[in-house]
Amino acid sequence: MSSSASRYVRERVRSWRTGSSAGQREVLGLLMAGVALSFVVSVADYDVVPLTSYFVWLILGMLLLRFRYLAVMTTWTAVAAVAAMLIDGPVTGPRSAALVTLGIAVVLILFQSSRQRSGLPSPLSEALLHELRVRLQAQGTIPLLPTGWHVESAMIASHGVGYAGDFLVADLDDDGHRLEMVLVDVCGKGLGAGPQALQFAGALGGLIGSMPPADLMAAANRFLLRRRLDDSFATAVHVRVDLDDGRYSITSAGHPPALRWEADTDEWHIDNARGMAIGVVPDPDLTVSEGVLREGDALLFYTDGVVESRTSDLDTGIDWLRLVAREAIREGAVGSTRRMIAQIERGDDDRAVLLLSRTERASKARG
Repeated sequence: MSSSASRYVRERVRSWRTGSSAGQREVLGLLMAGVALSFVVSVADYDVVPLTSYFVWLILGMLLLRFRYLAVMTTWTAVAAVAAMLIDGPVTGPRSAALVTLGIAVVLILFQSSRQRSGLPSPLSEALLHELRVRLQAQGTIPLLPTGWHVESAMIASHGVGYAGDFLVADLDDDGHRLEMVLVDVCGKGLGAGPQALQFAGALGGLIGSMPPADLMAAANRFLLRRRLDDSFATAVHVRVDLDDGRYSITSAGHPPALRWEADTDEWHIDNARGMAIGVVPDPDLTVSEGVLREGDALLFYTDGVVESRTSDLDTGIDWLRLVAREAIREGAVGSTRRMIAQIERGDDDRAVLLLSRTERASKARG
């Protein structure tokens, strides 16, 4: 019996979480029944459930109901509260103040609900945003690499919010020999860039690993151009690495230049891959760089929020990052991206760093 009741409750909660009309009607009915019960108690003993107690029902309605159903709920609650007060006695000075407060509360609650762009109550809107973040992060899950290779990333959204326009997609082929990754920075920042980033990440996630880098970038460019929006463009950097011999290629589309760590020289060097942002012109000019990662070497990719600010230009920012990244990787590749990004001042742009390194065991394991 308890199992059936539990299942019924879960089904009702699931129905409400979808925001469906059926679920909303069920919740509205329960809340109106609660208000009716409060009214009965108020009539019997007003001191037990005075007018101020009805504010609880107004708040519950604001949290659980969409605007149309909330309008019904607030009207029902306001009428019940006022009727209970009038039945109990005349409206004196303190009661008049309570009535005015109730009216203001109703107006504010309805106004707040009408401003919800999603059309859903706040908890459901927050749940959708959380789902957006989870899916965007899932797109950037980095596959487990063979022994001797290490990859990690770190991201911080603008102003510390949990959603960003920077994202990563990755693919490791079935044989575990070739790794591809794309780090993207879409136009916009923080929460405003989240939906566009999610949509673009889904498109890239379905293409990466199935076509050459040049074709992938061309397809991504066409995808953004088809949106025909003024702000529908992005910078991106694609890296493709052969995990057997360490050979790599980097294709950059308007992205800040990648950095290459050479263990022999104990220095970060600036990569020469350059290109135009995608989503701007039909045939952007992209250049590709190639090289080989040897034992102890690494590649570092980052978005412009890491190196650009209102007080420093790109070149100054890159020089700063090279110093920070050198100290971070000297302590070891593991955790280096977190150490790097921890030294970046929080600002009004999203920031992301991505590191791919070849450890000493890579050569020995394949030697």
